[in-house]
Amino acid sequence: MQNPSSKNVYMIGIGGIAMGTLAGMLAEKGHHVTGSDQGLYPPMSTHLEALHIPVIQGYHADNPARVSPDIFIIGNVIRRENPEAQYVLSRNLPYLSMPQAIDSFFLSRHQSIVVAGTHGKSTTSSLLSWVLTAGGLDPSAFIGAILKNWQKSYRLGNGRYMVIEGDEYDTAFFDKGPKFLHYRPQTAVLTGIEYDHADIFPDFDSVYEAFRRFILLIPSDGTLIVNADDAVASKAARECKGKVISYGWSEKADLRVLSVDYLPGQVRFTCREPLSGKEQSVVSLLAGRHNLSNTLAVLAVSSVVGLPFQSFQDGLLTFQGVRRRQDIIGECDGIAVMDDFAHHPTAVKETLSAMRSFYPDRRIIAAFEPRTNSSRRRVFQAAYSKAFDDADLTCIKNPPGLDTIPQQERLDARALAHDIHLRGRESHYFENTPDLLHFLLSCCREGDLVICMSNGSFDGLPLELHGNLLIRSRSRSIDKKG
Repeated sequence: MQNPSSKNVYMIGIGGIAMGTLAGMLAEKGHHVTGSDQGLYPPMSTHLEALHIPVIQGYHADNPARVSPDIFIIGNVIRRENPEAQYVLSRNLPYLSMPQAIDSFFLSRHQSIVVAGTHGKSTTSSLLSWVLTAGGLDPSAFIGAILKNWQKSYRLGNGRYMVIEGDEYDTAFFDKGPKFLHYRPQTAVLTGIEYDHADIFPDFDSVYEAFRRFILLIPSDGTLIVNADDAVASKAARECKGKVISYGWSEKADLRVLSVDYLPGQVRFTCREPLSGKEQSVVSLLAGRHNLSNTLAVLAVSSVVGLPFQSFQDGLLTFQGVRRRQDIIGECDGIAVMDDFAHHPTAVKETLSAMRSFYPDRRIIAAFEPRTNSSRRRVFQAAYSKAFDDADLTCIKNPPGLDTIPQQERLDARALAHDIHLRGRESHYFENTPDLLHFLLSCCREGDLVICMSNGSFDGLPLELHGNLLIRSRSRSIDKKG
């Protein structure tokens, strides 16, 4: 492990959400940070600009030579053949992966709380970070999304705890193990285990093994907080050497939902705290059953670290949410545009179900771009056809980069749109984003909620749609006055 006193840091592949977050933390800690990347887009491009962190466009061996850094941090998007990676390796220069850097620079002075699981990591870790902050515990945090309360994805605190979003994806070309194996979990949250990341996990057993290895890292005096409603996660939790606290609807859950009301604009539920045994009434502004589950996980952690219930409730109600998680971009002429990160079939289904209960009077239009390595593959073809049942109208865009996937493994987006139609829901296929944008502008009407779902920029669709709606509205207003 390298000396965390190294001041001049060069980050290869700085534009990913995790790498960009680490860049901000290092810069705020006093290190001089430079990086390289290509094809950056908001919010990370604007995040790095705001931090005045220089980003060199494109990869070239001359780039790091001009900076002469003390240490390199290499992102997992970088392949061994990358000219800058080759520059580092050929000269035997010091380097770390992103997770190694978090460990080296930050974890020696913090007790880590790691949030892991196939779904809900960003929202759960963000909410937890904010609740602990609002409760006066002054945590540090490393999140894979932008918190609206902070307008950034990290926090450097002086308190005991550091909240980390624990990703099961691989670490780097020189370390194919999951990132979360580097995070020293003293307390961990496991939201659930499903098959994902088909590009690096050949089957479900390999996914399960990754999470099992993570659980085994929790020490005997540590705590695992697990979703009792996920049978696979509950099975894996049995191997934990520390204390296990379960949450959910299950009668076996330590922190159990006793009753719930999904109301327009809010969720009210009662539960029993796991440590005190007290019955508590909770009010949340986060939509959906999945967010209720995320909230329970945060309540469980709050109990473990000794945060009073009222402090938890106050933090919950002042949490402004996470960018790209049920993120309303704006509303114009009664048409609301939402940007959401949902891409796995379960996440798509849960997001649409949540919006159906939160906005019962709106027509829901789902615009979906399958963009991840898993979502572009046929492995989820059948699951996706059932994931859009809560949408009144679904628009499926052809996945980008299909040429990198063997033809027999590719998702058939046109067939997916047809299968959704066969389930009694209006659906359409689009070859490109401009055609999809044109269609949305032609069909949107007052009362609609348009949910744009992609783990990428979606070619700027959410902002483009809202911008065009504003232009159209102003034009109509001028015509009326004229």
